[in-house]
Amino acid sequence: MRAVITVVGKDKKGIIAKVSGLLFETDVNILDISQTIMQDMFTMVMLVDISTSTISFDGMVDRLNCIGNEVGVKIQIQHEDIFNSMHKI
Repeated sequence: MRAVITVVGKDKKGIIAKVSGLLFETDVNILDISQTIMQDMFTMVMLVDISTSTISFDGMVDRLNCIGNEVGVKIQIQHEDIFNSMHKI
């Protein structure tokens, strides 16, 4: 089972470390990652394997929201099939 995590907000130190640290702690594998900084705006998209996660999907949503609030960015996670359905043209 895979999911897509998106992170958007003002660039600051530690964003990638906080998100990837949570994924490490919860046994989620990062399959692909793309990040860029446009002027002072940080954007990141991650494809992750959540099949071995030690917490529920809802628990992951809550923990990512806490990290987002802590560092001042918006973090969303969606199951891959929902993400793909929403972004088909």
